[in-house]
Amino acid sequence: MVYYIENEHLKVGVKLHGCELTSVYSKDASFEYLWQGDTNIWYGQSPILFPIIGRLIDDTYTLDGKNYKINKHGFARNYDWKLLSQEENTLSMIFSDNEETIQIYPYHFDLIVTYTVKGKTLTVTHTVINKNDRVMYFSLGAHPGFNCEIGDKLVFDENETLSTEKIHLTEALRLPDTVPVLNNEKEITITKDIFAEDALILNSIKSQCITLKSDNHPRTVKFDMGNSPYLGIWAKPGAPYVCIEPWFGVNDSYEKKDDFSQKDGINKLEAQEKFNFIWKAEFSH
Repeated sequence: MVYYIENEHLKVGVKLHGCELTSVYSKDASFEYLWQGDTNIWYGQSPILFPIIGRLIDDTYTLDGKNYKINKHGFARNYDWKLLSQEENTLSMIFSDNEETIQIYPYHFDLIVTYTVKGKTLTVTHTVINKNDRVMYFSLGAHPGFNCEIGDKLVFDENETLSTEKIHLTEALRLPDTVPVLNNEKEITITKDIFAEDALILNSIKSQCITLKSDNHPRTVKFDMGNSPYLGIWAKPGAPYVCIEPWFGVNDSYEKKDDFSQKDGINKLEAQEKFNFIWKAEFSH
């Protein structure tokens, strides 16, 4: 099932399954900005990553001396969510722990995601609620894919000097090597080979926004990363989309941690507290 919200500029669709964004249609430009999915290339469109991002070593983590198994990017994307509320230009969905999730992630939680359109901007608000009487550890990330062409550019607000961490192509774990991406520059050009060795994983970014632009048309997506500590940029090599992925968390490296609380990029949420993460995208033409 797909729910829609809209205003005079945008019509946005969200699937009940995974609370996944499935359409961002510009009425002004008569253009679909969101990748529409293709099982021969990448079946996803905008999965929500929780309670891990990327892959764990052996898909396993240890918490309080007990081992648990979670597949890549977690499980929130694999369930039907529950519609909390819907109005003309905003909707909220919730996903809570259940008997299956407790077996692999021993926490009680609510994850609420709210989509809102105002003007030409889509705002997506994620709220994690710790319903336990103890600290909860988690990662949370977004993974929206936007239609683009080879040769399009991603432009940061500020000049950046950045390197990407490398990822093992089959095991999807971070390697110790890094590769320079920008040297006091703003633009990353999307080439057919830029993702040949998987995603770019960037951190220590100064910019608040990154903008998808083209030399072939005036359409842009100005993406506010929401102060996320990591940014993933990815597509299947040569595919006509790019994923702009703000992450509060990151793939495991090959350095084994004794406990989930020590995982790289992990978030710590106190008992009965809330964590908020907001990303925004402004669609122009």
